[in-house]
Amino acid sequence: MGTPFDETAIDNALADLIAGEEAWAATSLRRRRELLDEIHARTARFAEDWVRAACVVKDLAPDSPLVGEEWMSGPLTLLQATAALSATLAALEAGRTPLTGITLREAPGGRVAVPVFPLGVYDRLLLNGFHGEVWLRPGVDAGAARRRAGLGQLDPTATGGIGAVLGAGNITSIPPLDALYELYAHNRVVALKLNPITDPLFTVFEMVFEPLLELGVLRILTGGAPQGGYLVGHPDVAHVHMTGSAQTHDAIVWGPGAEGAERKKDNRPLLDKPITSELGGVSPTIVVPGDWSDADLRYQAEHVATQRLHNGGYNCVAAQAVVIGAEWDRKDRFLAELRLAMERAPQRTAYYPGSDARVADAVASYPEAERLGGQRVLVDGLPPTGTPLLRTEYFSPVLGVVELPYAGGEFLQRAVDFANAELTGTLGANVIAHPTTIRRLGVAFDRAIERLRYGAIAVNTWTGLAFLAPRAAWGAFPGHTIDDVQSGIGVVHNALLLDDVERTVVRGPFRPAPRSLLGGELALSPKPPWFVGNATAATTGRRLTEFYADANPARLPGVFLSALRG
Repeated sequence: MGTPFDETAIDNALADLIAGEEAWAATSLRRRRELLDEIHARTARFAEDWVRAACVVKDLAPDSPLVGEEWMSGPLTLLQATAALSATLAALEAGRTPLTGITLREAPGGRVAVPVFPLGVYDRLLLNGFHGEVWLRPGVDAGAARRRAGLGQLDPTATGGIGAVLGAGNITSIPPLDALYELYAHNRVVALKLNPITDPLFTVFEMVFEPLLELGVLRILTGGAPQGGYLVGHPDVAHVHMTGSAQTHDAIVWGPGAEGAERKKDNRPLLDKPITSELGGVSPTIVVPGDWSDADLRYQAEHVATQRLHNGGYNCVAAQAVVIGAEWDRKDRFLAELRLAMERAPQRTAYYPGSDARVADAVASYPEAERLGGQRVLVDGLPPTGTPLLRTEYFSPVLGVVELPYAGGEFLQRAVDFANAELTGTLGANVIAHPTTIRRLGVAFDRAIERLRYGAIAVNTWTGLAFLAPRAAWGAFPGHTIDDVQSGIGVVHNALLLDDVERTVVRGPFRPAPRSLLGGELALSPKPPWFVGNATAATTGRRLTEFYADANPARLPGVFLSALRG
């Protein structure tokens, strides 16, 4: 990108946005919807440029199946988000709630659950066997949910000033999605500063968001920590949103080093404005003992390896702690399959800064750790308390295993207690359980899901699906504060613009098709294209992107053919 924006350039960008706020307040719902449609079309037009730039960032060969990750977590995700937000705006424009036509149900604990997928015939085809819903906070009834859906678009003239967004450096759709959420959920114009890692995408983002740049409601900036610090501290900025680590959050709010620690101790924040955040943590995968076949063990081992190794392990919601039953008769075989899955996953460059040092820290803490190729580390036999892996987000391909000495329903309840009490962060938790076990546990299983204090919970799928689903809400479990931020404050994505969100719960099939049908699950989904061992992920990701660009049903056979070959 060349020279980062200096302070004068940032001042000028914010001056543009002050004028742009007036333009945004005067922009009708119809025009706001049309802007989303234009961004959708431009995302499709520049999708290949986007993926090419992402491959430069992550040092991926053009013919690698891992390029599929960049299609699916890049332009495909933004295409789905703009289409879903456009539908929400269309409903509001017509005087309807965005929840028109959606049947709400009661979730455990008297909560309201809002289905977010599958919605529509194409969802049911492409996500067959998967479904997801957003649970609202206790005490919110269905009527309130419908009335409040729409957030900042319920009164478009009531704008909220300038929001500064500090973009993530790992998943390339995060900065665009966060910018759109500021504009549409909070009705704030946006100064988006990219993480230096993603600077190669600057031109692509400018081309995609040209309509918002022309209107003056978005400015895209580059630079490092000095530019970010100047931006968030600027008097013209009303609100800050960031994606990153709790350490970065605290440096912004309290200041760096010893001085920042002293400010935090005395409750004297350096930042004089509200901040929301999506941060990481130590995400668990709870493996519930059951009567698993050898094929089940292999598939679910690759599933867990994917939860850790997708995007090289540089995901805020990457699984870091596998929780397993010490007495499970299939435990040793499962762990053997997990080792093989981690070894066989495609090798890749450790592109994210500091990865080598974080892996070295993990190995220093656990000299007995197994090295499984490249930077991949597996630590078995962790104590269930007081050990660094449970409290430190390594943000690298480091995976630990904790064995709990319980069986049956008691194991699941104890595993939930362990995850809630011993692990840092509340962004996402995964639970893998045989369908027969789920049926046998009945209401006890539902109660365990309710008791997990995480912003995204995945049953027999990965919480990454909640990130990819545009109408799902994404963020930490509510209740964190700036002095104990954990996995962050607030939510993003949330294309239905729901208020009072507590969590997103997604579910998938325990087995891929056709074994799912043989096992009694009505699911036609093959191995998901986001699995790290999916051989056709790049082709499937591209074809899915092309389909979501124009919703041409003639493209579906090509999508299904590639997916089945994965």
